[in-house]
Amino acid sequence: MNSPENIVNLVTTIAKIANIVNTANELYKKLQQSNRELNKELHGSNDSRSVSPVNSNQAEAFFEPDVKQPKEYDEHFFKATPLNGTSFSLLLSRLRKRMMRWPRNRKAVAPEQRLAITLMFLTEGCHFRVISQAYNLGLTTIRKLIYETLDAIWEELHYDYLSPPNVSELKDIAEKFYVKTGMPNCMGAINAKHIHITRPKDSGSVYYNFRKSFSIAVVAICDADYVFRHVDVGAEGSRSDGGILARSAFGRKLLDGTLEVPQDTNLPGTSTSFPYYYVGDNTYPLKPNLMRPFPGRKLSEDKDKYNRALNKAREHIENAFGILATRWRVLQTTIHASPENTEKIVLATILIHNFLMLQNDTDYFTLELVDHTVDNEEIDGRWRENANFLKTFQLGFSNRSSTQSFELREKLKEFISSNTV
Repeated sequence: MNSPENIVNLVTTIAKIANIVNTANELYKKLQQSNRELNKELHGSNDSRSVSPVNSNQAEAFFEPDVKQPKEYDEHFFKATPLNGTSFSLLLSRLRKRMMRWPRNRKAVAPEQRLAITLMFLTEGCHFRVISQAYNLGLTTIRKLIYETLDAIWEELHYDYLSPPNVSELKDIAEKFYVKTGMPNCMGAINAKHIHITRPKDSGSVYYNFRKSFSIAVVAICDADYVFRHVDVGAEGSRSDGGILARSAFGRKLLDGTLEVPQDTNLPGTSTSFPYYYVGDNTYPLKPNLMRPFPGRKLSEDKDKYNRALNKAREHIENAFGILATRWRVLQTTIHASPENTEKIVLATILIHNFLMLQNDTDYFTLELVDHTVDNEEIDGRWRENANFLKTFQLGFSNRSSTQSFELREKLKEFISSNTV
């Protein structure tokens, strides 16, 4: 229904899109020479992929052939998307060659336009139809160019920005966690989240979760710098029996203890040998390579101190997801896409997140976004102001753990309780 509230929301969305369109206009101005090179290369392409022709009011109307430097529009562009002009240029330089392989006519959508449109979609979570109207491009064209760009992001970035850490890198991650949280040998923090989707066709209740909505799961591990180090996307929302983690090769190895991790090492300042491990909440099983808190509320001082240290490490994954969903608001919506295409959307946001975090982009990441301490006072991250998105997945593992796992947790508790956190 066209209620006043709906009309206001639509007007607000269109205003945001207009702002992004103006920004894209500025971006294209500085890329005239690149476009000439693009057209020259595309004329000889034999790639079979194509995009539907644009409507009579061509997207090129939004872009003028002048040149501006990134510094002239950084602030304006960042207001519209999580990237400033410099980051946009760096990302475009990585993706350009892949996008230039696609054959286009002279009135086609150039790489910089494609990337700007895709970033707008990821930032706002707009329906394709709204974007189509804003850019005067056909709905089929918008859908195709966005998914092609998401494919290009995965193909170009996943090796450099989402490859499993090697043993040396895991040691470096553990050292950072120890410095920041007092948890030694910690290789990362793990959690699983719901991504809400519309009901997939002919899926029955497979994606219907306990919150009475349709979703897929994202299981992720991050390091002490909020960079995602492992991600598995796509498990059906109805799963709640541990199968979500076990569906991936990584998850199976974590659960059966066959992960390639650094050799056990002595806890700092002691002769106590201890394995490297990940940290999770109480929904995860206690394993030699997976530590979780002690259950209960009225705990002894040493158990409480252990729990506080572990939770301080574990909250890195909560904050990483918080940054992700705050910057890429498509993750806060119910995504109107198939599970396969939703997976592409989620992975693209994570890859760009890692790209920007490892570029030390101080516009994308600010301390106020995450939980932090000021003058010994703990301050909640700004992402928590709207923390209803990305609900935690209840994995529902059995509470049965090995005697070895309980003994290891006791050793870790004793170490932490005797050291200042």
